[in-house]
Amino acid sequence: QVQLVESGGGPVQAGGSLRLSCAASGRTFSMYWMGWFRQAPGKEREFVAAIRWSGGSTYYADSVKGRFTISRDNAKNTVYLQMNSLEPEDTAVYYCAADINSGSYYGREYNYDYWGQGTQVTVSS
Repeated sequence: QVQLVESGGGPVQAGGSLRLSCAASGRTFSMYWMGWFRQAPGKEREFVAAIRWSGGSTYYADSVKGRFTISRDNAKNTVYLQMNSLEPEDTAVYYCAADINSGSYYGREYNYDYWGQGTQVTVSS
């Protein structure tokens, strides 16, 4: 199994930046995709970004493209989400997820096998 622990969330003013971290432990050698999802109050959980563990190919939701950057440090078993130019609409609980089954649908929740506890990001204006 894989355990995921997010950190780095908190309150931030509009236009500011945050960097979220997701530390993975356990069977990290089997990880294929790592993804970030978010869920705002009253809304469905939505895809934010994904990265292939080997190779580092990245994919983003249109709503965050150009503002957010996903990256990973394989040696540290950690994935990051750098969030710039934050807007109130970015307010949500952000979840880190890991796929160990080489799934193709990196933007879908069902593609992932393990999830972190989530970290709150609150953007005020």
